[in-house]
Amino acid sequence: MVPPYALRGGGQECFQARVCPVILRPRKYKDLEKALGHRFRNQQLLEVALTHASMRGGKAHRSDNERLEFIGDRVLGLVIAEALSERFPEATEGELARRYNRLVRGEACARIARSIGVGEYLILSESEAGSGGRAKGTILADAMEAILGAIFLDAGFQTARTVVRSLWGDEDDRRPEGARPDAKSALQEWAQGRGLALPEYVEVSRKGPDHAPRFTSEVRISGCAPAQGEGPSKRAAEQAAARMLLEREGVAGADVDE
Repeated sequence: MVPPYALRGGGQECFQARVCPVILRPRKYKDLEKALGHRFRNQQLLEVALTHASMRGGKAHRSDNERLEFIGDRVLGLVIAEALSERFPEATEGELARRYNRLVRGEACARIARSIGVGEYLILSESEAGSGGRAKGTILADAMEAILGAIFLDAGFQTARTVVRSLWGDEDDRRPEGARPDAKSALQEWAQGRGLALPEYVEVSRKGPDHAPRFTSEVRISGCAPAQGEGPSKRAAEQAAARMLLEREGVAGADVDE
């Protein structure tokens, strides 16, 4: 027997549409997309960007946001470098580097994430959520970079560039006069002032569970003995390593911002 949908034309897809009409579900992250200024074609990318490593290995076997964070970190760095070179055409490399470090550091990323409400959308394990994970700066900063990586994969560099420039537009003007630099910026200034190579940071180890890792990083400058630091994130460990080297070298004002 010929099925009824074949007599009316339109094929099996038309029949399925009549029997099982498509339910238009509300976009889960609509408000976040509005704050970002980008509507995702592939919402799964955004969902992965919001998924913390504490969800790794669970029953749902979710992908976490670390790979997207890696991409987003590079996207953010390139856009900020371009924007600074345009805004300050007469600035020296050292001046640009100081501004750059301030804009891409974890604190800035976390501040942007808080301003658009990323915390409420984070996908965390019960233990991480229960310990205040939605408000943790390192988790917010990593998620913000992962979101930028997701935007890049979803719509390309130009769209990601537009989002970064919009969200980070006023960030360079936030630091008050006389504010102390963070340890990494201070170390870079110290090295440049002595004609040394720029500091290089190497991850030495990562210990602990995915939801509460402990990183050890080492900072190396040609002509100086390396120094190591520990922290709950790669950024924090690098800051600690820079601070250790500054203190060891007896640099005045080594008590810099975290």
